[in-house]
Amino acid sequence: MEPIKYIAENDRDALWGLSVCSVGYQKVEPHAPYPPTKHHKEYLFSPAKGRVLQEYQLLYIISGEGELSTENGGTHAIKTGDMFLLFPGEWHSYHPNPQTGWEEYWIGFQGTNIDQRVKAKFFSVKSPIYHIGLNDTIMELYRNAIETATLQQAYFQQLLAGIVNHLLGLMFMTSQNRTLMDSVQVPDFIVRARNYMQEMTEENISMPDVAQHLNISYATFRHLFKKYTGLSPAQYFINLRLHRAKELLRSTDIPIKNISYKLHFENPEYFATLFKKRTGIKPSEFRKH
Repeated sequence: MEPIKYIAENDRDALWGLSVCSVGYQKVEPHAPYPPTKHHKEYLFSPAKGRVLQEYQLLYIISGEGELSTENGGTHAIKTGDMFLLFPGEWHSYHPNPQTGWEEYWIGFQGTNIDQRVKAKFFSVKSPIYHIGLNDTIMELYRNAIETATLQQAYFQQLLAGIVNHLLGLMFMTSQNRTLMDSVQVPDFIVRARNYMQEMTEENISMPDVAQHLNISYATFRHLFKKYTGLSPAQYFINLRLHRAKELLRSTDIPIKNISYKLHFENPEYFATLFKKRTGIKPSEFRKH
């Protein structure tokens, strides 16, 4: 699959409220020139001089580090797991650290939909960086966008618009929750509960078992855990098991039904249904891709 796609919109696509102009992925090795010359001429730029685009771009750095400078946002270090939003008509420049290189996903878009969100101050030129961390769902959304842009089936722009909305919503929610969590002291038992559940994804335990391990009543544990994480302990643990399932699907040949048993889902059918509900595709399709 070609990892970089440039897309022309038509007048009807614009009426949808949001349309995608470009989407892609690239890995920049240490000391390699940046940006690579394989891009369209209008997207090439000199990091020393910067550029101005006529579209929004949302970038996600999944390895390495670098630097971003924008006219209104100033200059900031970019780390692995950071996302940043570029605005149309605003000068900007960015580049990876020559010592580390980086891996980046990006998607470019425009439309009244995103203009209204900027006007409502959900997104600001003064704060273009979002500290998200590595997130499997976000990476998968970018990969889905590249695949959709490659196939270009009828009305694919509307699907791409949905992916952009999902990315923006997930980025906004995650960054806001991280800010909220940083603003309060998280009780030590919440940290210990998370670590314990992470270690026990392949064990047949219940949430009362976790509370007992922490020497706290289950009612108190459930209430405080949801207060500080936004999820019930059971929901959080299911998410951990689904992440572990993705790891096993990617890196092993273990049959899918055996993965469901290994992670103590009720049965393979329930596992497959839940997996598709949370990811949008079946476990078999996830493994194939």
